Amino acid sequence: MSAPSDPAAATGQAPAPAAAAASSSSGLTFKLHPLVIVNVSDHHTRVKAQAACSGDSSSSSGAAAGQPPRVFGCVIGVQRGRTVEIFNSFELVLDPVSGTLDRAFLEKKQELYKKVFPDFYVLGWYSTGSDVQETDLLIHKALMDVNENPVYLLLNPAINLSQKDLPVTIYESELHVIDGSPQLIFVRSNYTIETVEAERISVDHVAHLKPSDGGSAATQLAAHLTGIHSAIKMLNSRVRVIHQYLVAMQKGDIPLDNSLLRQVSSLVRRLPAMESQKFQDDFLMEYNDTLLMTYLAMFTNCSSTMNELVEKINTSYERPATRRGGRGAFM
Repeated sequence: MSAPSDPAAATGQAPAPAAAAASSSSGLTFKLHPLVIVNVSDHHTRVKAQAACSGDSSSSSGAAAGQPPRVFGCVIGVQRGRTVEIFNSFELVLDPVSGTLDRAFLEKKQELYKKVFPDFYVLGWYSTGSDVQETDLLIHKALMDVNENPVYLLLNPAINLSQKDLPVTIYESELHVIDGSPQLIFVRSNYTIETVEAERISVDHVAHLKPSDGGSAATQLAAHLTGIHSAIKMLNSRVRVIHQYLVAMQKGDIPLDNSLLRQVSSLVRRLPAMESQKFQDDFLMEYNDTLLMTYLAMFTNCSSTMNELVEKINTSYERPATRRGGRGAFM
């Protein structure tokens, strides 16, 4: 879809119909990779932290006073027929005065990504906020010379504990006739989360490091250690009860109960003989074998990571003319 040249599409009335539009009629299927969400969230967090340190809460994003600054960037990926798959993203630079894009920075980023991922191209752009704003349509039009129908990914950074869906919305632009004049507006599009094996492992790792209630990794470690301490304390108290019962039975304070004695004897036989020299030798051997396997696994992971890094460096410095049939999927 080509961009209309009339300025009415960028007036204050544009966001209202964009928010009211139900869904897109283009028939495109969007697949979003978790890496994009992580990149946008990281971008927002860094800019917000830098603005807090500098005491400037309304940086180049043009955010209102007291509001977190907005961030902007491009989303890249591939389109196969009617399926659009968004693999990655990179940041954009906006002029803090005019709000226009830094074209030189955008072209440089495109050139660098094309060297590593020749099949990827700019699919659209992203930003943060609770809803579409008036200036978004101007940025959207500015990217139409790169992609004639760019997509707009909006991430809402506000924390809503009652919300179960991802705070991510994908918009397409459509030409609608409003008040007798054609205007370009945003319409919502449905999407699905698509992951590869490396992304699933990374997301699972991050999910275990960071609790969902907003606590830190140290808080989660403290809770884990507290649970282990409680379990050991309960086990110690129950062993003490059994010991007191056996002592009382030995002194004759309580009558003998052969059924309970058999159960205690069976439980004791399950415990390792800590005083046995054979147990000590076997235990040390198993312990050393486990440590050796752990070290080997660590070295293997390090070697695999180094190999991936070397492959990426070689791919980055490889001449485009020497590549044939490169893989398009982001790994």
